[in-house]
Amino acid sequence: MIYLVDASVYVFRAHYSGLPDMPDADGNPGHAVFGFARLLGDLIEQVRPRHIAVAFDQAVASFRSALYPAYKAHREPAPAGIGLQFARCFEFCALAGIAAFGSERYEADDIIGTLAQRMRERGVRTTVVTRDKDLAQLIREGDIYWDYTGREPLGYEAVARRFGVAPERFADYLALTGDAVDNIPGVPGVGPKTAAVLMREFDSLEALFAGLGRVSALPVRGAAALAARLSAHREAAYLARSLTRIACDMPLGIEPEALERRAPQLPALEVFFDRQGFGPLLRRQAQRLAQLPC
Repeated sequence: MIYLVDASVYVFRAHYSGLPDMPDADGNPGHAVFGFARLLGDLIEQVRPRHIAVAFDQAVASFRSALYPAYKAHREPAPAGIGLQFARCFEFCALAGIAAFGSERYEADDIIGTLAQRMRERGVRTTVVTRDKDLAQLIREGDIYWDYTGREPLGYEAVARRFGVAPERFADYLALTGDAVDNIPGVPGVGPKTAAVLMREFDSLEALFAGLGRVSALPVRGAAALAARLSAHREAAYLARSLTRIACDMPLGIEPEALERRAPQLPALEVFFDRQGFGPLLRRQAQRLAQLPC
């Protein structure tokens, strides 16, 4: 099993958690770094993974923005100083013996998807550690979707029950409903319930548009007009799917051995903690992590 951690959701969670700023030696806030480092340490102590990697969002504009300039365009600017804290989190991963990745063109989701696919090809299952529903599309039999901070781990069938659609069809489902968080419009008038019915009836967008004649007989409100609406927004749906589908084939030169957890660099971590102004809690945890077999 490899544990793939979606850094952004947990760095932001720590940022908004109510922790004091915890300024570093230069007066910059470090509470998000502290919270993220504690989460990773707790995760490793609990599951003791042989393979683990963390994916960071570093792209200012990913390939999706080139396809659709309005993608994520409505999001609020990032909080002041959070960029430095992300950089410190990335640095912490390296010192703690955890592989960390970022890309100027691809998002963290794509990094996780690509690593999951690479390891799946080698017979290694994946636990995706995230709070982001989009990553549910990566789950296959034997994999786990886990919001480490709040919910029980979900296997393949549980993911399908939670979101109302099989993981393999989740990108198509989002292409129909749209995704307000990422400013993806979807097909007008198609909500989650209708999209779920469509994705249970059809295997994909291709199958749906090839079988529009069957749509009027489905048990959804407005079924008689739904086929015409879908037909009118066919190209928009395909564009939306190109945005919602996680790229699992991004160029990422990595061997499985590089994803193995390594022993933390304790002297370098001491310097890091000193610079951040952190107290004994993370230092004691680092000592415990150093005793765990890798």
